[in-house]
Amino acid sequence: MKRYLIVPLLLLWSLAALAAGTQYVMRVDGLACPYCAYGIEKKLKQIEGVENIDVDLDKGLVTVNVREGVELTEPQMDQLFKDAGFTYRSMTKHTL
Repeated sequence: MKRYLIVPLLLLWSLAALAAGTQYVMRVDGLACPYCAYGIEKKLKQIEGVENIDVDLDKGLVTVNVREGVELTEPQMDQLFKDAGFTYRSMTKHTL
């Protein structure tokens, strides 16, 4: 009987852990192909605490979810995208 209680509790705990954190949505110029998206994802994954990355090539948006306590800054993102060959425009921050 205890096993049946443990599984739902672990599931609830893991969902609560996923809910914590911050989502950043960045507008970027120059994203044109899946290879561009891969290059950006590779650079963002090097930042400790980045958990999920989504690149929308049509809209020029990069969405990044980070763990609680991790902050992405405007200068940091400006440099990251510049180093990758893209133009960083803006960033919005949403608490999850």
